[in-house]
Amino acid sequence: MIDNTLPTLSLLLIYSAMAVYAAAFVAFALDLAGRGTRAEARADLRAETSRNQEQPASADGNGPTLLAAPPRPPQQAADSGPTGRGRALRTAMALTGLGFLLHLGAVVLRGVSAGRVPWANMWEFSMTGTLIIVGVFLIVNLRSDLRFLGTFVVGLILVLLGIAAVRYYVPVVPLPPALQSYWLVLHVLVATLATGFFAVGFAVSGIQLLLERRAKREQAGARVRLRFLSTLPSASALDAIAYRTNIVGFILWTFTLIAGAIWADRAWGRYWGWDTKEVWTFIIWVLYAGYLHARATLGWRGSGSAWLSLIGFSAVMFNFGIVNVFFKGLHSYSGL
Repeated sequence: MIDNTLPTLSLLLIYSAMAVYAAAFVAFALDLAGRGTRAEARADLRAETSRNQEQPASADGNGPTLLAAPPRPPQQAADSGPTGRGRALRTAMALTGLGFLLHLGAVVLRGVSAGRVPWANMWEFSMTGTLIIVGVFLIVNLRSDLRFLGTFVVGLILVLLGIAAVRYYVPVVPLPPALQSYWLVLHVLVATLATGFFAVGFAVSGIQLLLERRAKREQAGARVRLRFLSTLPSASALDAIAYRTNIVGFILWTFTLIAGAIWADRAWGRYWGWDTKEVWTFIIWVLYAGYLHARATLGWRGSGSAWLSLIGFSAVMFNFGIVNVFFKGLHSYSGL
């Protein structure tokens, strides 16, 4: 028996979570803007110090002219770098945590109303998948300070939830026979976990490419924009973070592929049938396997590996947003 009230409450909570995520996005953006301002102040201070060190001789030629006043340091901000604790950054993380709790409540209510795990169609998978991306972002920050990714991660969540709310929402319906299996819990849950780690790796690789492009412009003597990038970890450090994050995602995606084959044998009597969804799941596995192999053995570090990371996550999004909706097959469970 499907409760008609809980889905409405779930929808209300997901809209509330989106509003909180939007506020967190603004706070993260303000933090990045503040980083850029502080970076410009430090650059001006270095330039002023360099000029002052080249002191001209005094009028009588007996020595350097004393400065009228020492150079004035820029205002010390609470968050002067990637490990600082600025007010905007703390507010952004608190709002992200609050949005996560509201988001979690929406997913739980949807599952309770349906009497099953809430990832049987595109709307439910969108809710659960974006929840896990936020959860991975929050958990990773317990180990490494990646709060500077908040603008990009939360921005991605807002886009995905906005599209899902407009295009993918469907009422709660019973599961099709092929999905009435405990493999639904294992297969889809691990796939969404893998997507969460791939999303964080995607964001890190995107920042890495921006840093490398900025370094090239500096070497060429061109005007440098996005000053906040100078306050972030180095491109090589981000490359290593993306690599470790994508390794976790790849392991989970490997289990997704294996579990899907076992489930297919239970449901349809064959492990592999070249269904469109199966093919794209394998393509994603090959892309990330190529990324890990190229980086580990062929020395594809820097922009090469970053682009492979971006291509891999683009394939994940294509599999989710295009294959699930526009390609027909045994895996057509979008609910649309």
